[in-house]
Amino acid sequence: MTRQTMTDPGKKNTNRVVAAVCVAFFGGMIGMAYAAVPLYKMFCQATGYGGTTQRAAKQYAGRILDRDITVRFDANTNGIPWQFQPVARSVTIKIGETTQAHYSATNKFDRAVTGRATFNVQPELAGPYFNKVECFCFTDTTLKPGETLDMPVVFYVDPDIVNVPELKDLKTITLSYTMFPVEKNKPVASSAPDSTTKVSDTEANLGG
Repeated sequence: MTRQTMTDPGKKNTNRVVAAVCVAFFGGMIGMAYAAVPLYKMFCQATGYGGTTQRAAKQYAGRILDRDITVRFDANTNGIPWQFQPVARSVTIKIGETTQAHYSATNKFDRAVTGRATFNVQPELAGPYFNKVECFCFTDTTLKPGETLDMPVVFYVDPDIVNVPELKDLKTITLSYTMFPVEKNKPVASSAPDSTTKVSDTEANLGG
């Protein structure tokens, strides 16, 4: 009996320590979850990881190679009632040449909806060499019911891409955007249960 009385307080103290550690760990995990998206965004933009493009501070004014490359444009929606598509499916430019492409978004819902786009480049190795001077990605955009918005993207392909052995013969790059509803519009997402809708070639406007 004496031994049990002496050890019970020790067990209680141990349990309290374990509980405190668990609470601290759980709280830390929640904090990391909230920080994960912006940190991952910063990491990808800095390194080009996962086909993430680079952000250029200003329009490129360097050398332009006498070599063509075709950039294809892809558009997807995930849980947002918008029609989202590229105005032209592709463009052929010189490597190093700055050009502008356009996407179009139309709100098909009966109230205002806010969306935000993420993006990537294929092949992934080309990400660090695909530089966006102007882009609508990671920017909250609100459209009224039936409203249509032109969404330009200005970019160039860095001539250094030809120095990469795996990319020296690359002919085509695909720039892909996926539009999501922002957090405050979760009820809108639930009203459109189809997970991801990809714009097909026949649905897109092939005007260019």
